Amino acid sequence: MSGKIARVDVQAAHSHSRVSVEPPPAVSERAASGRAVRSECPRSSHSALPIADDRDPIGLLEAQDATRVPELVPIRYGRMSVSPFAFFRGAATVMAHDLGAGIRTPLQTQLCGDAHLMNFGGFASPERDLVFDLNDFDETLPGPFEWDVKRLAASVEIAGRERAFKKSDRTNAVLESVNAYRCAITRFAAMGDLAVWYARLDVAAIVGELQAAHDRKLAKSLALTAAKAESNDSMRALSTLTRDVDGEPRIVSEPPLIVPLAELAAGDEEAVIPAVFRSYRRSLPKDRRVLLDRFRRVDIARKVVGVGSVGTQCWILLMLGRDDRDPLFLQLKEAEASVLEPLLGGSGFATHGQRVVEGQRLMQAASDIFLGWVHTEPEPDNLTPDLYVRQLRDWKVSIDVRTILPHGLAVYGAACGWTLARAHARSGDAVAIAAYLGGSGRFDRAIAEFARAYADLNEKDHRALLEAIAHGRVSVVDGV
Repeated sequence: MSGKIARVDVQAAHSHSRVSVEPPPAVSERAASGRAVRSECPRSSHSALPIADDRDPIGLLEAQDATRVPELVPIRYGRMSVSPFAFFRGAATVMAHDLGAGIRTPLQTQLCGDAHLMNFGGFASPERDLVFDLNDFDETLPGPFEWDVKRLAASVEIAGRERAFKKSDRTNAVLESVNAYRCAITRFAAMGDLAVWYARLDVAAIVGELQAAHDRKLAKSLALTAAKAESNDSMRALSTLTRDVDGEPRIVSEPPLIVPLAELAAGDEEAVIPAVFRSYRRSLPKDRRVLLDRFRRVDIARKVVGVGSVGTQCWILLMLGRDDRDPLFLQLKEAEASVLEPLLGGSGFATHGQRVVEGQRLMQAASDIFLGWVHTEPEPDNLTPDLYVRQLRDWKVSIDVRTILPHGLAVYGAACGWTLARAHARSGDAVAIAAYLGGSGRFDRAIAEFARAYADLNEKDHRALLEAIAHGRVSVVDGV
């Protein structure tokens, strides 16, 4: 592309080396650069879904098994086998390879990498407000903005099929989601950089929109969930995940979902934890270290989480502050290579944990104050060298797509579209992206067509998983 896109390279922006930043081009030049992309990547071309000749979705999933805890892999397949939507949630690597086979724009931004509906939700900001944002960054990496949009749109279509919505209702929800993205990125393109950085959406606004859309059942459910959010914290985790042992709380063993490290370690597990903790502490700003140092480590256990993440190593760490009623639960989750890296290249960071954390900080309007990463050398027994760390529960709120109505899906998809646009505007060139998308619905309609085609393909992939299970190619544990 001949024109300049006004952005500091997303990877270089986080580099510790000295970066020479040239004055940005004028807004008019940036807009012209965005419009010029249409000639090499027409907006209508995004409707296409090229299929690679050697496409093997089950093989891609099996390739991930090699680095996962063997006894947990059947749980992953059990969860993915439940429905096409569950399969889609766990198959980010499959869609990444499908996107890589198609046309792409040169309009780069920091990608979530897995921007489906269930990876948005509410959580507490450092100011203790309940905000709505992206909440999963395992696959984050710089890349073409439209890959996130396509992942979101496909998830809306697939969720609508899960609820047996009419085709017109599903298409409307997808169009609302993509239109919200396009309109939001256009508004952000006209805003100052600081205003973009401060922009955020709170859960109360979504409840109001659901009420206006007459999905009163979902609005009431989300409002009640939001009202209870403040209790979904470390104190609640203390009451549900621990029991008293000799006057001190210990994490309850519930294999295979929760297993204390003491039951897993072949050697002296106490020798492992300090090295991991020291590495994590170094990743925090100094003020957070002061706060963290007020807590002492009490217990640690392996915990199974999510759908696609099942089999990766995930740990929960119980810490106590001034007394046993002042708990802090941290989650330490394995950070592997992003599923986008084989297609887009490496992140430029020394560790995958740092890749996740830096991407999250860049895309979220407000991030967990304990967000950090771990890298240890050499790898200790039972703990991966690359982890990222955050609080286990901090007012976490999510929507229940199993009960959502058509208008509610459209409203929720639009909230996700706005949020994704805000995240992209923080790291990419909103002016160029907005100019590329334009004021018509051409891009929206193309993405809706892509979403329908991808939902068809995803259903085929889900059937392939069921066949692989039936023929013994993969083992499965149901209902866990």
